[in-house]
Amino acid sequence: MKSGLRAAVAVWAAIVIVMLAAQCAQAQSYSVLYTFKLGPYGAGPYWGVIEDARGNLYGTTSGGGSSDIGSVFKLSTTGKETVLYGFKSPSVDGAGPASLIRNADGTFYGNTYYGGPGFGTVYQLSSKGEETVLHMFQGQADGAYPQSPLVEDAKGNVYGTAYSYGGPSSAGTIFKINNTGEFSVLHTFTGGADGNRPAAGLVQDSEGNFYGTTAGGGANLFGVVFKLSSTGEESVLYSFKGGRDGEGPVAPLIRDESGNLYGTTEYGGVRVGQYSCGTVFRVSSTAKETVLHRFTGYTDGCNPTTALVRDAEGNLYGTTSATIFRISACGGETVLYSFTGGPDGEPPVSGLIQDAQGNLCGTTQYGGYAPCGSVSDNSGCGVVFKLVP
Repeated sequence: MKSGLRAAVAVWAAIVIVMLAAQCAQAQSYSVLYTFKLGPYGAGPYWGVIEDARGNLYGTTSGGGSSDIGSVFKLSTTGKETVLYGFKSPSVDGAGPASLIRNADGTFYGNTYYGGPGFGTVYQLSSKGEETVLHMFQGQADGAYPQSPLVEDAKGNVYGTAYSYGGPSSAGTIFKINNTGEFSVLHTFTGGADGNRPAAGLVQDSEGNFYGTTAGGGANLFGVVFKLSSTGEESVLYSFKGGRDGEGPVAPLIRDESGNLYGTTEYGGVRVGQYSCGTVFRVSSTAKETVLHRFTGYTDGCNPTTALVRDAEGNLYGTTSATIFRISACGGETVLYSFTGGPDGEPPVSGLIQDAQGNLCGTTQYGGYAPCGSVSDNSGCGVVFKLVP
């Protein structure tokens, strides 16, 4: 091919790529489903939402509610918000509720980061809004500060992680509450090779094994991906090396049908000045790690701290501190939406869910048009959003 023709083809290819990128960007449809307001309706939805079979969304707020220490809310398909429960007092039922799960009969389970003696709670909430505290953490052998989503098995047992305490190294625990309400510790982290500070929730396979991450510890002190067998034996599948490999995984893992695990690290990857912006990774069923994307801190975002969502084609979706992104099955990253920090919300610190139509829903902790009282810059009380990709 002559040089002039090659140049023309290259220019035309570049134009086509730009046109396609513009079409893809325009195809994203972002909308705010609900804007939180100061007061009993809740404020600061730090965690994401879950969806029932009818399309109603449920979630928690870190502030607001009847006592301004958090609430559990429902958002109907028409955008009407209902507060299902307002937390009363840290010493009675906890404060700072984290993510929810909901079982087949409509019962909710969740945890609070504070409360009880000050170390958090696990609670049950009926479909009628009746709350029962299942466990108050004592900050001793049981652990402290549960902040991750719970997991329920087929028998009605609930499992989760406590971020710290639990042993002489205060490195956190994995716990179980059985269907009669009895609490037990399945594993106490040592803070060494087995991991330190499990900030993320667990994912379970069909054989009853659990998989998760710790933010620190491991062979290189940058965190681990671990497996907890159905008999309670913990093993490290991967220890992060830091740097381009990633460090500090704080989000729950997801697992595909082949046994591969996917997650994010808050730090590591590409160095931008004194900082690093995190990665998206895969750990195969044979425990081999592959970095799928390293965030640069520019248009693609920085510091992913939430769980990924995977669709039927193998695409991954997630959020950074300022963006919603997609990682294709081939590993290419696309920014689907960049938050402005105004009425559209900021930052999207919660994970996403995907409905049957492929729409993505989530929350932002701040933003929206309603000033939020103690927030000095009036940056808003947060929003629930939907993105139609």
